[in-house]
This record gives sequence, structure tokens and C-alpha cells, in this order.
Amino acid sequence: MNCTSCGRNNRQDASYCDGCGSRLAGNASQAGNGANGEAIGKTGPLDGIRVIDWTMWQFGPVSTMMLADLGAEVIKVESLDGDLGRQFNRVAGASSVLPGGINSYFECLNRQKKSIALDLKNPKGVEVIHRLVAKSDVFVENFRNGVAERLGLGYDDLIKHNPKIVYGSATGYGPKGPDADKPAFALTGEARSGSLWWAGPDDGVPYSVGGMADQMAGIMLSYGVLGGLVARERMGIGQKVDASHLGSIMWLGGMRYGMALLTKNAPARIDRSLARNPLWNYYKCKDDRWIAFSMNQSDRYWPFICKAIDRNDLMEDKRFDSMVDRTENRRALVEILDEVFINRTREEWAELFTGNEDIIWERVQDAFDLPNDPQVIANNYIVDFDHPVVGP
Repeated sequence: MNCTSCGRNNRQDASYCDGCGSRLAGNASQAGNGANGEAIGKTGPLDGIRVIDWTMWQFGPVSTMMLADLGAEVIKVESLDGDLGRQFNRVAGASSVLPGGINSYFECLNRQKKSIALDLKNPKGVEVIHRLVAKSDVFVENFRNGVAERLGLGYDDLIKHNPKIVYGSATGYGPKGPDADKPAFALTGEARSGSLWWAGPDDGVPYSVGGMADQMAGIMLSYGVLGGLVARERMGIGQKVDASHLGSIMWLGGMRYGMALLTKNAPARIDRSLARNPLWNYYKCKDDRWIAFSMNQSDRYWPFICKAIDRNDLMEDKRFDSMVDRTENRRALVEILDEVFINRTREEWAELFTGNEDIIWERVQDAFDLPNDPQVIANNYIVDFDHPVVGP
């Protein structure tokens, strides 16, 4: 295949010119091979976009994985020892090791990527990155401020090789300020952002759901990279975009923070036994599974829930006449509803409520429920695939 830029005649299956590195239009969407030799199909809006992924752990890999999901060709750059995520044998107390020595933590964050191992303390390794950047569209890194610059991989270094590169930088606290160079992981970002006070019982103890800052910040970084690609398309310029744990989690809690700062009244963490609206709560069933209700217009839904659970007598109880009354007597009402829902299994309640549009409810599921959930299946939120090492 002839290159339109330099005229070189390349092999038929080439995606890039062996002479000048230009993308070959006819094969821009060719599939590549992943780190374990599996074919990587490239279809989607980012088909033809090449991303150099110099990231590790979760924050950075999430962002580049999302770009790969949209069709980008992602080349993951690892040290000779590999991404430290490969060695993460336990996550939240649970083993992450799969048959064949494969690590589920790493696999969940690096699908659809190619891989290359380089010694970036060796100038020749850095030179390889520079050559890749020259014929790529995006470069993403998630190291502490200053690390990339010391190795010759900072934004100012890379634009010498590709002025139109979109450079994505992932940090804990943002590129400016007194703590810009401070090391960080997900929990430190959650702590600094105030999110450890969002959930859990009102017992004065911080509460973490685990990894939320990494996942959200990865989403925000990919969002920034996409904006950079649009700007390059429209204006012909490259740029550096950044996302941080701190800023991303503050954005996730934007409504909560906005209301708190405007009213000077922070939303409190409430124990479920004291839910201000017992119809916006969750209840334990006979089989130790849970069911949740989300009826914020309590007065509207109150008659319907009473009829559905066969407790019409509650509509005659003056303690529960209105939302105000139910809030004032919420402990008593939650106790009554606890006694009601514990008498049937979750699926028995689900059968009773299914099709009743006057009840807004849902099963409280765990990760093992999701693969069999017909709604998850219908929308391809989880898909099966044949892994080259682990198998189906």
C-alpha cells in the first residue's frame, strides 16, 4: 500500500507507513494484537486514533480503556517489571488472581490495549516513546508532577515531536497549588474532597466505598482528552488536559457541595432507622436480601405502598397522615415496615411489586446478581468473551 505522504510502498496489512509513520488511510481501522496475542477489533468513533498510554494502577488505565472502548488504538507502555497493578493480588480482602497467573485487577482496567515494555531510565527507551508520539494523537500519563519532565516525557518535551499531540495528565490534587506535587491514591483524594462523609451511618467515622476517586477521575480524564481531540480537529492545535482525584470527586458531588455552600447546611448522613422519608429507604427481607424504595414524593405514594403491602390500617394512623408526620415519627414507621418486609423473600416482594407503576422500588443487588439481570443482558452492560488464558 502506497503512502500518500512520502510515496513509500508498504505491506498490504500495514496501518502506518514504515517510512514516515503516517497513518495509511486504507488500513486505519485494522485490528491489532493485545499483550496476550488476542485480536483487538477497532470500530467506533475513535477508530484511527492512536493513544500512547503511560499509566499504571487504576486512574490512568481507566481513562485510556474508555478511549479503547470507543475504538482508539491504545498502546500501553510498561516498565520492564510491568504495571504494578499486575502484582495486586488482593483487592478489598478478596483474591484478584485468576487461573494461569492472570490478575483480574489488571485485566479489568486494560482491555483492548496493546502493550510494550520499555526502560524509560535509558535514553533509548525514551527515544522509542518520542518516535511513537510523533505518529500518535494522544499521550496519557498518571505519574506525580515532575516525573514525566525529568524523563523527557513532559508536555513541553513531546510537542517538539508532535505539536498537535493531546497530552492527558492524571494527578492527585491538580497541576497547581501547594500540594500539586504531593503523592496520592484514590483514598487520599476521597479524603481531601470531603466524600468520605457522604455515606455510611452517622457515627462520626469516615466511610469509603473503595476506588471511587480512581474510577471517576479516569472518566473525567477521558472526557478531557475527547475535548482536546475535538479542539484539534476544529482549530488544528494540540493541548495539555488534566484531571485529578480531588477535582473529579468534587465534581461528582457537585450538587451536594453546591447546596451545602449556598445554604450553609451540609446534608447529614442518616442511619436507615432514622430515614427522614421512610419511603426513600431500604428494607431487609426474609432471605437476608434487601429491597429499596425511592419515592421522594411521600404524600403521593403513601396510599399505594400501604395497599401494596396490605397495610391499609397505616393510612388511618394519625402518626403517618402526612410527610411531616411521617418524618416526625420516622423511627416508628421504619420499625413497622421492617416487620412487614422481613415476612417475605426479596423475590416474593419483587413479584408483588412488578408491574405496579405506583411503587418505585428495586432489588438491592450485588456484583454476582448482575450477569443474570435481564436488563443488564439486554443492554450489553456485561458481556461474555473467550479470554486467551483464562478461557470463556
